[in-house]
Amino acid sequence: MAQLATEPVTLKTPGGELEGDLVIPDQATSIVLFAHGSGSSRRSPRNRAVAEALRTAGYGTLLMDLLTRDEAAFDQQTQQLRFDVDLLAERLVPAVDALGDWPSTRGRYVGLFGASTGAAAALKAAARRPDRVGALVSRGGRPDLGGDALASVEAPTLLIVGGNDREVLNLNRQAAGLMTSLPLADVSIEIVPGAGHLFEEPGALEHVSASAAAWLRHYLGAAPNASEGGHFKPPEPRRRPPTS
Repeated sequence: MAQLATEPVTLKTPGGELEGDLVIPDQATSIVLFAHGSGSSRRSPRNRAVAEALRTAGYGTLLMDLLTRDEAAFDQQTQQLRFDVDLLAERLVPAVDALGDWPSTRGRYVGLFGASTGAAAALKAAARRPDRVGALVSRGGRPDLGGDALASVEAPTLLIVGGNDREVLNLNRQAAGLMTSLPLADVSIEIVPGAGHLFEEPGALEHVSASAAAWLRHYLGAAPNASEGGHFKPPEPRRRPPTS
């Protein structure tokens, strides 16, 4: 796959400007917005690896910092803001809205990919933008931190958890049971055998990427000539049209 150009983007919020990296393959019909976990950023090596795999599968990606530069510097010392799921969700919602406004992304389907506490923020954002978010994937996430918003999520959700991450797996199972606005088939937990919380084991992150791509392909569709493959093998795509 040829090297794709990265478009630096900025998002203005009441708290300040957020920085992001937007990459859109030719013929991509969907954009996946990443919500990183606690203590991380748009430069997360694991999220960037998944993003690269999703671009190979034909999806555009947007990796955003959810804290401003000043907030990130403050958080490095206090470790307070990284666990503020409501704040992170408040940053994701305008990012979702921006994808519907920017000329390069307008009219494309939107998916969310959340890791750790970012998964809870993604679920909260999806609950607030049901007409814009068509699918959601969580990697080693804490969806239980989504609270009351879980019952309002309408975006089909795949929760990917390491088989050795037993406490988080239990929390994901509890959270899935609270997502009552979705049919049972639209909430799924996938266990990666032998993987821990960070999916550092050989092949674990590749498993995550393939399963995420397959889930998104089912609910958002795929770009023409996109590569196939994946562990999750659902039936035909069911698209959720973007709204203007």
